[in-house]
Amino acid sequence: MADPSTYRPAPGTIPDAPGVYRFHDAAGRVIYVGKAKSLRSRLSSYFADLAGLHPRTRQMVTTATGVVWTVVGTEVEALQLEYSWIKEYDPKFNVRYRDDKSYPVLAVTLHEEYPRLHVYRGPRKRGVRYFGPYAHAWAIRETLDLLLRVFPARTCSSGVFKRHSQIGRPCLLGYIGKCSAPCVGRVSAEEHRGIVEDFCDFLAGQTDQLMRKLDKQMQAASAELEFERAARLRDDLEALRRAMEKQAVVLGDGTDADVVAFAEDELAAAVQVFHIRGGRVRGQRGWVIDKAEQMDTSALTSQFLTQFYGEQAALADQADAGGSPVPREVLVPELPEDSETIAGWLGELRGSRVSLRVPQRGDKRALMETVERNAKEAFQQYKLRRAGDLTARSAALQELQEALALDTAPLRIECIDVSHVQGSDVVASLVVFEDGVPRKSEYRRFEVREGAEGGDVGSIDEVVRRRFARYLSETAKEAAPSEAAPHDVAPEGEGASPLDPETGRPKKFAYPPNLLVIDGAGPQANVASDALTEMGITDVAVIGLAKRLEEVWLPNDPDPVILPRTSEALYLLQRVRDEAHRFAISYHRAKRGKRMTGSTLDSIPGLGETRRAALLKHFGSVKRLRQASVEDIVAVPGIGRSTAETVHAALAEGTAGKQGEQSE
Repeated sequence: MADPSTYRPAPGTIPDAPGVYRFHDAAGRVIYVGKAKSLRSRLSSYFADLAGLHPRTRQMVTTATGVVWTVVGTEVEALQLEYSWIKEYDPKFNVRYRDDKSYPVLAVTLHEEYPRLHVYRGPRKRGVRYFGPYAHAWAIRETLDLLLRVFPARTCSSGVFKRHSQIGRPCLLGYIGKCSAPCVGRVSAEEHRGIVEDFCDFLAGQTDQLMRKLDKQMQAASAELEFERAARLRDDLEALRRAMEKQAVVLGDGTDADVVAFAEDELAAAVQVFHIRGGRVRGQRGWVIDKAEQMDTSALTSQFLTQFYGEQAALADQADAGGSPVPREVLVPELPEDSETIAGWLGELRGSRVSLRVPQRGDKRALMETVERNAKEAFQQYKLRRAGDLTARSAALQELQEALALDTAPLRIECIDVSHVQGSDVVASLVVFEDGVPRKSEYRRFEVREGAEGGDVGSIDEVVRRRFARYLSETAKEAAPSEAAPHDVAPEGEGASPLDPETGRPKKFAYPPNLLVIDGAGPQANVASDALTEMGITDVAVIGLAKRLEEVWLPNDPDPVILPRTSEALYLLQRVRDEAHRFAISYHRAKRGKRMTGSTLDSIPGLGETRRAALLKHFGSVKRLRQASVEDIVAVPGIGRSTAETVHAALAEGTAGKQGEQSE
């Protein structure tokens, strides 16, 4: 635990100007980023009496070993720089309002020749338009099922679409009228895209215009005595009305707003957001976050708006999506102190003016109260669920410290596991747990070059040396003097930047673990410990965890440490070991599968990597390619007849050779 007075900047050295500051730990890793109108006033508050600080703030300043700052010209620049650095460094004491991948959305693949409608979870992709998020996937499917009657667009996967194109027969949805069957040419690509665009317009809120259009068509068909067509249009109108009823009308038509509410205590806060488009609730999402420092609702609002809309704008840019994720109006429980600055920044993201205000009366105030009730309910559920998790993780780390006689609790644990099949395709994994939870962004995979010579022990020796050689390399770089960035000011004695000067990205392998776990018994733990000793690293504890009896082996100790079967420490070590095993197995299977799949085609002359990939993508496997005719192979883009004949002959010889071996 560091004493903040040891790295407190000298009086008068901090400028009285707007800027962004960064606290970093002993390894040079940025652990907190903040902005301030006055750097002098803001930073001075961190070096007050520790007893008066917020618990998370106290933990942050005692974990840090230094602070640096960057002076900017305006508060808007500080806002933008703070968001960029939080995204770049991912500091452990900052909150990131990342898009929750558990929320489903309705995706429309506009970049494809025949766009597809489907339920989707995950990161945004370029050329795809998204609607949502929705609270439940079944709600999307139910609405989509109603709308397919009016907008019979494609919903099948690429494989299903291609298969039905080849057999010349539509799927069940095509027979019952819920798909226009572009796979068999019932509609052209232009006609199908028109159907999809009407679908997007309806979900985007242009409902009244479409309803009036269908009503006119129904009246015209009835006047022309086309009663069957009029009946179909009548049913389409009814389907649209039912779909609209599933989206509650909460505000007047044309209202485009996000409603934000909080439920909080001193240590954590729950956030709920309702997305209102066209006066209807189009989506809802929520987060629960740990507070990094003491902050009231207005400060929490400022932090949320910066992180959330910055993240949403970045996702929209990556996906090249139409429209802006920022609405015309944002309703909040309290205005932040820098409300004008934030409103101006949101306006820049949207491309037009954004209103940021607190609703006082009427329907918008009633909706705000509804969102607040949702936030309180989510916060209550979180506290009930989280209490057990925090207690268990704290107990596990404390038990590990006592059982292994460590100086401090192992807040960062790394585990190495080796995977192979009889010495072939040897790979290893390295997983990282911080504060008892996985940190997947720092997982690493190794392709072992020398593991076969010494078995698992030799593989572990190689991986440990490679991992910590990178650590020593990064440490050496930090020790070397480097040119500071413009306006970056560091008090005397501060460490170097944790960014790689060549790539500008956070350094890899730059932070050592408190505890290194090896999947194995005494010999594996011994070789890892010996490797670290030879490299001059003495501050990393090493243990081996044997699978058979879950024994914990210390280096050069003839007897294992036996942890109680019900102890939280053993549960944590098992989770770490199992995660390393899963990660190693998945890499080994991928590598082995790639080698086995590509080996048959690698030996065919004139067939390069691009053509091999095209063949495997078209046919799906070597087995299906072996069954294909020359004409089928020629149909693959980029494959000529001579190449197709060569491939067909080579695979036929391989099949005949296998059959001959089996007959012998």
